[in-house]
Amino acid sequence: MTGTAGGSAVAAVDLGATSGRVIVGRIEQGADGAQLRTQHVARFANDPVRTSDGLHWNFLELYHQALQGLAAAERGAPGEIASIGIDSWAVDYGLLRRGRLLGIPYHYRDARCDAGVSAVHARIPADRLYARNGLQHLTFNTIFQLAAEDGLLDVADRALLVPDLLNFWLTGVEAAERSNASTTGLLDPRTREWDLELADAVGIPAGILPPLIDAGTRLGRVTGNAASVIGRGIDVVAVASHDTASAVAAVPATRSDFAYISCGTWGLVGLELDAPVLTDAARRANFTNEGGIEGTTRFLHNVMGTWLFSESLRHWEPAATNAQRSSLLGELLAEAAKLTGDVPVFDANDPGFFPPGDLPDRIVRWFEARGERAPEGRVEIVRSITESLAAAFADAVETASRLADRDVSTIHVVGGGSQNTLLCQRLADRSGLDVLAGPVEATAMGNLLIQAQTLGLIGPGLAELRAVVARSTAPIRYAPAAGARAGADCDNRER
Repeated sequence: MTGTAGGSAVAAVDLGATSGRVIVGRIEQGADGAQLRTQHVARFANDPVRTSDGLHWNFLELYHQALQGLAAAERGAPGEIASIGIDSWAVDYGLLRRGRLLGIPYHYRDARCDAGVSAVHARIPADRLYARNGLQHLTFNTIFQLAAEDGLLDVADRALLVPDLLNFWLTGVEAAERSNASTTGLLDPRTREWDLELADAVGIPAGILPPLIDAGTRLGRVTGNAASVIGRGIDVVAVASHDTASAVAAVPATRSDFAYISCGTWGLVGLELDAPVLTDAARRANFTNEGGIEGTTRFLHNVMGTWLFSESLRHWEPAATNAQRSSLLGELLAEAAKLTGDVPVFDANDPGFFPPGDLPDRIVRWFEARGERAPEGRVEIVRSITESLAAAFADAVETASRLADRDVSTIHVVGGGSQNTLLCQRLADRSGLDVLAGPVEATAMGNLLIQAQTLGLIGPGLAELRAVVARSTAPIRYAPAAGARAGADCDNRER
């Protein structure tokens, strides 16, 4: 079905590591200028599947749910949707041969990645690798995952990251959007082009790397069965397809001296810069340089994030739905905010907390291994997680400021974690900086507004995009409490 060119609405498929959603956005003119109005039309779980060969994404189900969500969006506003944009988590990919997927994409938490690290570092030492790709050492970086493939690289003729693979299934176009490509470890952070010499040096065939495109590129039109399911052919626009890149684009900042935390399953903590920071000090601090829109660099550190809450709740209430666990977390956080006195704090960056499993037990054992008092019971564990994340976030902001020689006046927290009032307040207290929380759906807003700019629905430029966000949302300000100390109970919110 070819359909019409569509109207003035745009649709975002936003895939996170634990859930996905389809959101429709419309630009409305207010008294002060353009504003974005959003409507959730679908939400679905993203649950991995473990098979005999490892941990995989339920990728066909994700594609099915995305199509169903887009079909619902089309039914709700026939002919109005002018374009579709897809964003997702980073690093994971599918291998193809002549357009056919060779296997179910692996989950980045699969243990096979360790072998890839050894294989890559046997060919290029960690310090030289950082000098070339500027990436924080994470065992699941795409370069390590590709090195762990057993023979499939000899068969595959293309590797497509998750949003690029979905775009390919919609349009037939094979391309890699730069913000997500920058997380692979195979992109030169200075030129923003594939480092073909590096790929060759670590044994990755350069031919599997697709052509690079920028956010805002029109990819093509939904065709074939996908168009039949959705209801018509709709244009697909490449957005900042790494979800963090879209989220940072939607930070409602009015000054340049801000730090950001895109707080979801991971807490991505850093600064927006004009150029990468490739010093050895940055490597030792485990900071990464990833691409943003308009040639910006996202200089950041990955902290474990709300995974610490969600995996604890998954262990405590294995039969509960995501909504039930969310409600329980709210209750536990309310009780945790009432605790007074010292609360045990652990290293939220410890890799021992990365794999799935009994996270509360690992937290307790972390303290016991150091001869320290461990938190007791659900409420104190939740408060300990909160304090530990706040401490890790505050430390990452201070470190980023020092490494980049950039003063920071405000911390913007966007994403689902911005709803955690206790976490935001404790971050303000520990950092000594004002924290501005929201928007919650920053990733989807960035996705939608990049499409809107491509279609000419709003003016060009990152500053204009952020101005629309600022007019469309009202972040909550958390001021540091006077004389705040670790473990103190305080709440100085201002709307």
